[in-house]
Amino acid sequence: MSAAAQPGGPGRPGGPAGPGATRVRDVVRDVVTHVAPEELPLVTALMEFDDETVVRRLTRGGPRREPLGFGLGEVATMVTPVIWLVVDEAGRQLAGAAVQSTAKGTRAVLRKVLRKNNGHPADPVTLPPLTREQLAEIHRRVVESAVQRGVGRGRATSVADTVVARLALAGPNGGGDPGTPGTTPPEQG
Repeated sequence: MSAAAQPGGPGRPGGPAGPGATRVRDVVRDVVTHVAPEELPLVTALMEFDDETVVRRLTRGGPRREPLGFGLGEVATMVTPVIWLVVDEAGRQLAGAAVQSTAKGTRAVLRKVLRKNNGHPADPVTLPPLTREQLAEIHRRVVESAVQRGVGRGRATSVADTVVARLALAGPNGGGDPGTPGTTPPEQG
């Protein structure tokens, strides 16, 4: 089933992609292809899980068995977790804002009831077309998160530029290809 044919509301986890909306996992795959192709095996492995499971696996800490064949040390300097976690968080925040602004409470309760998916994986998180301000905030968060994980500032900025380019191209007129790394993000301010 395509993202556009899934049940739910625009931009919401599990919602239809709607016009110009993009799945987080597609953004991650496209950006990693351009900025860190050596991490594509990780992206491929993560694609086997639903978005909630991926986020849980990328954020949990502490000793555990490593089902993907690498340890926390290797993950810490990878850009895949940074990209996935920041873009996923943005999608969920935008979805929460949309739900609150449309039907305070009723929709949230319905969503919680309907979210119990009887063992089926959750639908992918999607992002609607973003404003310049939202793109600038995502850029800032990617740089900040990457630097915190030990990625150099120059590389972090390049990754953030590519994420923003991919998201900007995902809009109604975009083709979804981030082009070359190092693309300048939209004007900030």
